[in-house]
Amino acid sequence: MSMRTLPLLFINLGGEMLYILDQRLQAQNVPTEKTSKVMNDIICTLFSKPFMEELFKPQDMYSKRTQRAVLIRLAHSSIMRLNQASMDKLYDLMTMAFKYQVLLCPRPRDLLLVTFNHMDAIRAFVSDTPAILNQVEETYQQLIKVYTPLSDGEFQLLRQTLLMCFQDLQIRVSAFLKDKVQTCSGRFVLPLGGPVPCGSEVPGLIRLFVRCPGEACRGQEVCHLFPSGGAYCGALPEGSFHMSGDRVITLGTNMYSESRPVQTQVSESQNFGQHTKMSIAPNLLAKEELTLLSHLLGSLENQDPDKTRTFYRVNLFTVDMEEEYGNCVELSFQVLNIQAAKDQQAEEELARIVGEFTEKGEPSSSPRSKGDDLLTLMDELQ
Repeated sequence: MSMRTLPLLFINLGGEMLYILDQRLQAQNVPTEKTSKVMNDIICTLFSKPFMEELFKPQDMYSKRTQRAVLIRLAHSSIMRLNQASMDKLYDLMTMAFKYQVLLCPRPRDLLLVTFNHMDAIRAFVSDTPAILNQVEETYQQLIKVYTPLSDGEFQLLRQTLLMCFQDLQIRVSAFLKDKVQTCSGRFVLPLGGPVPCGSEVPGLIRLFVRCPGEACRGQEVCHLFPSGGAYCGALPEGSFHMSGDRVITLGTNMYSESRPVQTQVSESQNFGQHTKMSIAPNLLAKEELTLLSHLLGSLENQDPDKTRTFYRVNLFTVDMEEEYGNCVELSFQVLNIQAAKDQQAEEELARIVGEFTEKGEPSSSPRSKGDDLLTLMDELQ
């Protein structure tokens, strides 16, 4: 597992969050000054010096619960407040978008180009705010200093760490379903073709060097062609790893800026073993994770000492069956009929069972459950 994964993870997920928020706030005709305030506050928090310094320390990946808590705290660092349903959909959408980008990277080193594409868009969001722009440019310098010297093997390990983080997420996104890049099970369809990675040759050619007996040279070159199974073409030029330059690849750019309306509704996978909704209650985190979050983002409460800011709530997504399943006709549904009428026999049987438990000395209702006792024990351990 790579010890340098956290900066790329949070910067890219933060960039996807900003893309979605910008698109949805504009779609709902939120006033421009409020939209700018939301974007500036989130970017200022994401690229704050204490947070970036902590992220760039070599360390293991955070737990998924901690990652989610940090991103939720980041989304709520502005005057905007999201309900739980909108926050769940926002989190699912930005994680699946970044997972797709990691899978499509032509080579592991291109993960840095994906990050720079997000950074370029973020810099454009705050181009009129010099103080925040300076924070973003300082992060550019840190990324260049830390990641450009890494070897290809270290980037491969970093990519594997990211894929391990996302391997259990198979959430359907209607934008991907409509573009035929995701199946109804939530798995991505990787293309067989396109440009090969920079520094590679188009597959389909085998070179043999036949040396005659007694010859000192390597011999005559003999070429054999074979079907590669895909429509591959030559490699594109290598993208720029500097603060400004042509990144060449489009992974990490804003896919919601296209002229066609992009649906941002997401749905859970029907396989509950593959994806489980996690509670976002911060009091369920381990003590170490709470301490870390307090250290990283605790300054947010002190940024507005007079507490005069007015918050407003936004429902980013609407529930629509066509968007929810992305016109996926392969899905099948089972109908469960519930008998809602009173059943006297069932009530009597239930009363009898409850009475048996009561007779054995177990009260039918108790003021404290085993779950309460367990939470109390955890509090005492802290």
